[in-house]
Amino acid sequence: MAVRQDAAPQAADLPHAVPAADQPGALAVLRNYLALTKPRIIGLLLVTTVPAMILAEQGWPSLWLILLTLVGGTLSAGGANAINCYVDRDIDGVMERTKERPIPAGLIEPGRALLFGMCLGIAGFSVLAIGVNMPAAMLAAGALLFYVFVYTIWLKRDSSQNIVIGGAAGAIPPVIGWAAVTGSLDWPALALFGIIFLWTPPHFWALAQRYKDDYASASVPMLPVVSSESETNRQILLYSVVLVAASFVLVPVASMGLLYTGAALVLGGGFIYYAVRLWRTPSDQASMALFFYSLPYLGLLFVAVGVDQFVHF
Repeated sequence: MAVRQDAAPQAADLPHAVPAADQPGALAVLRNYLALTKPRIIGLLLVTTVPAMILAEQGWPSLWLILLTLVGGTLSAGGANAINCYVDRDIDGVMERTKERPIPAGLIEPGRALLFGMCLGIAGFSVLAIGVNMPAAMLAAGALLFYVFVYTIWLKRDSSQNIVIGGAAGAIPPVIGWAAVTGSLDWPALALFGIIFLWTPPHFWALAQRYKDDYASASVPMLPVVSSESETNRQILLYSVVLVAASFVLVPVASMGLLYTGAALVLGGGFIYYAVRLWRTPSDQASMALFFYSLPYLGLLFVAVGVDQFVHF
């Protein structure tokens, strides 16, 4: 599949672009390259990695193993995000939400961003392959390739199910964490994968509801763009219910205790509450409330996975 470049704007053609030469010093350059990696997204993904490792070990793994897994995962995810910024530079330059990203803003040349992303991906694979194990490295590489080629290049621009299928890439970190400890894949790892996979659509569609005009202007067929508001909110509610149900699958397959079970019940109840509120009384405020709740929901649920191994009852 070829990367689409015909619509990509040049930095000089963008009214908000700032020539890279005008940027003040090395610190600004570093900050711009860091922005390509989307560090806030990476932070949330890494929160799901360590609890998976604790669950696999049923206690604390080696701190050195945790460090290498996090470093390798960070580099790989950062590489995927940087390449995503390169591929999406045309639509990022059109959308208000993304037009200040480094490439459309003229802060980093596209070719350098692509090279940066590729180097990060290779570095991430190397750290995991040499310092952790080959299964973890292969999973990270597979996630990067899936995110770039299946989601970014293909599905994002051609299907309203883009985030549903493409979300599989973001669900890989706990599987990498599990493989880092065990060298294999088991049912608990797949259950953790399923939680993030099902969490992604309601999380992202809630945000896309708020910015549907932005996506429409860039001809990106996110569900809120191609479907009615009521149908989108219905899909959000359905996925939310299935997500909460799936969170309890971990209880039998991983022998989780009351702490995790209680956390899944309370956090899941909150998720469904916000999804029902959005379905019954649609508004930008309701959609963003669900979006902002979904972030601590996932983080706290995975924290409960890890803590449950130490206070199991």
